[in-house]
Amino acid sequence: MATDSTPDAPGLCFGSVAEAYDRGRPGYPREAVAWLTGDEPLAVLELGAGTGKLTEHLVALGHDVHATDPDPRMLDRLGSRLPELRVSQTAAEEIPAADATYDLVVAADADEWFDADKALPEIARVLKRGGTFAVVRNVRDERIPWVRRLGNLIGHHATGQGVGDAIDSSPYFGPAEEAAVKHWQVIDRASVQDLARSLPDVAGLDRTGQDSKVREVLAFYDDFGRGMDGMQLPWVAECFRAVVGIQPKTIRQVPVPARTSAAGPAEGPASAGSDLDLPGEDTVPVALAPAVEPPADDDSGMLLIDFR
Repeated sequence: MATDSTPDAPGLCFGSVAEAYDRGRPGYPREAVAWLTGDEPLAVLELGAGTGKLTEHLVALGHDVHATDPDPRMLDRLGSRLPELRVSQTAAEEIPAADATYDLVVAADADEWFDADKALPEIARVLKRGGTFAVVRNVRDERIPWVRRLGNLIGHHATGQGVGDAIDSSPYFGPAEEAAVKHWQVIDRASVQDLARSLPDVAGLDRTGQDSKVREVLAFYDDFGRGMDGMQLPWVAECFRAVVGIQPKTIRQVPVPARTSAAGPAEGPASAGSDLDLPGEDTVPVALAPAVEPPADDDSGMLLIDFR
């Protein structure tokens, strides 16, 4: 257990802020989860399940889920959310399961903590023939200036990097497909503090450092004068999936028609070339994030969103 003077190791820093993590982190769009899993009920192993923000969708979609996390404090919180769920304390690098056990192995905002050289062969080992490895990660849309300024305080995201490259260079998986879904998180003065504490650049600090950073975030929030009205924080759920087995490698996007979200502003059209559906597969309405240049680093970008 970490103390104020000894923060947790990277990847195990979240247990000390598990309640803030559960309250402050955004969930995942249901259509993104459906894209990762497909329509049929599956035997699913979730790695780095945390407090269960993805897990609850997997269960609701009818999958047989075994959720794992290396941090028992996160699993405790997950157990309070889904008390009947099968859970195990384990890491991705050494999975206590027989060969060819699962149809799907999935990770949500956890793959960056994996040792890919050890984890990918383990994931391939426990997948059934034709099984899938899938990853989803929530990334703040920092093309918007105020969101980028928030990132200056709580840490920036490396968009479009990570697991796609790792899968592409791995001999264990076929070509990776990717898609993205825009969604919105309503934050207020209380939840923005939980969000800040739950992020790795803040959660890894000692308590004094966390409190200092949260004061900076509150000052930033109050500067907008949003008060109890809150604001909508834009996110993109980046999704990846790849089938176990050796195939010619190429990372590709799967464009789909635009959708209108009830939780936020209407989303723009998908990229051109939307006739790339895979033969024999159903395509759920997953909207790709538009490829546009970031606006100038001033407050004009705030006009892109009606925060109220």
